[in-house]
Amino acid sequence: MAHEQPENVRLNSDGTAVVILDQTILPNETKYNELRGADELYEALATLRVRGAPAIGIYAAFALYTLARQTTAHDYESFRSENMKNSAYLNSARPTAVNLSKQLHRMENIVAKHAKLPIPHILDAMRVEAEQIQREDIEMCLAISEHGLTLLRNGSGIMTHCNAGPLATSLYGTGLGPILLAQERGMTPRVFCCETRPLLQGARLTAYELSRAGVDCTLICDNMASIVMKKGKIDAVFVGCDRLARNGDAANKIGTSGIAILAKHYGIPFYVCSPSSTIDPGCPTGADIEIEQRPPEEIKELFFEKPIAPAGVKCYNPAFDVTDNNLITAIITEKGILTAPYEISLSQYF
Repeated sequence: MAHEQPENVRLNSDGTAVVILDQTILPNETKYNELRGADELYEALATLRVRGAPAIGIYAAFALYTLARQTTAHDYESFRSENMKNSAYLNSARPTAVNLSKQLHRMENIVAKHAKLPIPHILDAMRVEAEQIQREDIEMCLAISEHGLTLLRNGSGIMTHCNAGPLATSLYGTGLGPILLAQERGMTPRVFCCETRPLLQGARLTAYELSRAGVDCTLICDNMASIVMKKGKIDAVFVGCDRLARNGDAANKIGTSGIAILAKHYGIPFYVCSPSSTIDPGCPTGADIEIEQRPPEEIKELFFEKPIAPAGVKCYNPAFDVTDNNLITAIITEKGILTAPYEISLSQYF
């Protein structure tokens, strides 16, 4: 069942550390890390030990609280300055997923709101807010899953890309949520899971989650998406989202836009599942989304026993691409199923 998936982000029992499931070594090894220092909290973001836009936001809130507990400041201004510095440091780890900056800013506002209180009381308020962020994500993911479920029928063939399940969120996930909920309720979805080069989130994480939940899952290489669609095996595509612009352009893991183009060619609905925490009202279009560039080693060496390319060859390794809004059949949020024109249907979130 979806709710039996391993917990990916939480505070330890006394709130002195953030505990994460290290997603870089799944599915072969299940290891939890307790993180306390600023550098190791940053490193977990930068190296994708914790990943997925909603999970990144939750993690950031817990991380900022954990660092705040370590303060030696005796006055509010010193405490706030230290907190802002920690927030900026964490925020610099991943530029594309808006949840990171949004939830850090939310935590900063809690500090400002309680400026007249003693520091221990501010820390209590920060923990309450961080835990509220996680609870809200659980509620949003369940609502997205319920709405998305209405678009499925028993035996639907579904294509996914990257990982938008519990590992990327808190519980059911976004793009995988309707699938996992369908399985729980006795339906039999058939999922074709794209491997998602170069970090293999589809192969390592989505296939892992779906298999644990008992979902009929077939793993394919990314360049097999077209033939699978052409053979009539796919009824719908469900993906998550790392940043959603005001006009409905959606940034997601690299390769998503290509799948959307194929889906439109074959007449297959393409759905983007996005909690409101991933909507960026300050971003007019997809052209305004900063795309994170990753190290070339991820293409040439990661997951291979030996390098697969000449040592000196140049690599272009964007972590995300943007799916234009005219390729998106609907955007599923916790409030319902939104259709074009997205400037209007998304305006309720601005």
